[in-house]
Amino acid sequence: MTSETTRWGTRLATAAVAAGAAAAAAAVVASRRWDARNARAVRSLHDPAPAGDPHAPRQQRHDPELLAAAPVPVQRYLAFALAAEQPLVRRARFEHVGEFAAQPGRWNRFTSVQHVTTEPPGFVWMAAIAMKPLPVDIRVRDSYLHGVGSTHAAAGGVLPLGGQEGTPEVATSALWRYLAEAVWYPTALRPGERLEWMAVDDRTARATLSDRGATAVADFHFGANGEVVRVTGMRYRAVSGGQLLTATEGRLTDYARIDGMMVPTTGELAWLLPEGPHAYWRGRLVRTRYQFDDR
Repeated sequence: MTSETTRWGTRLATAAVAAGAAAAAAAVVASRRWDARNARAVRSLHDPAPAGDPHAPRQQRHDPELLAAAPVPVQRYLAFALAAEQPLVRRARFEHVGEFAAQPGRWNRFTSVQHVTTEPPGFVWMAAIAMKPLPVDIRVRDSYLHGVGSTHAAAGGVLPLGGQEGTPEVATSALWRYLAEAVWYPTALRPGERLEWMAVDDRTARATLSDRGATAVADFHFGANGEVVRVTGMRYRAVSGGQLLTATEGRLTDYARIDGMMVPTTGELAWLLPEGPHAYWRGRLVRTRYQFDDR
């Protein structure tokens, strides 16, 4: 080996190390940017634009007497889920663990943190999915902020994998998710200015939630004790860069009393496709934190 060859080999090795270091540094910067965007979304959620008269009196506790006009199955559910004088949830933070299947039957473990506000409706969901055989997690952020829905994903928080934001379909889909998941913050399921209930039968009621031009409709199916056991409806699903209205179903189990409210601690979500159900999320609630109106 000549000295010139040795010199070029040394230079190439040095360049490879430098390139690797530069790539690692760029990955760190990109990951920090992802975390910063998550943090901005949560701050935006918790600092909403003012709505209505800020000086108007606001109810702070659940009053069962105000539910006389609600459908009977909704009255039974709220009697099951809420005690009289239950403080109303203003904000909440949830942590889940479970499995996610982007394709039917191909389950991958995930962890997630979700922040929610109820007035006005909004959420930010941040998840890390261990998508085999990739060496890094797929990081996902879904949100509904001030009437705008969005979903974004990135490998390791570094390599963008696409997303959708700002269309009426994405907003409606995100609001539907908020409505279906309100079993975790059940004071938000009290009928009010935004939320209307209509009886379907003795064990089913239809909820219609409207916010800033978006409307979500879901059927809540109740068990023998009044608890919500299923939520069904039509929700937009991302397909080939677009949105397709698709039947969906959520199943909820293992209720527990947390901060005075009965909430499900396990659940499963599925798209109801012509070829059969595609279960895509199944999870367990591991940690909650509520902020109430009177605290």
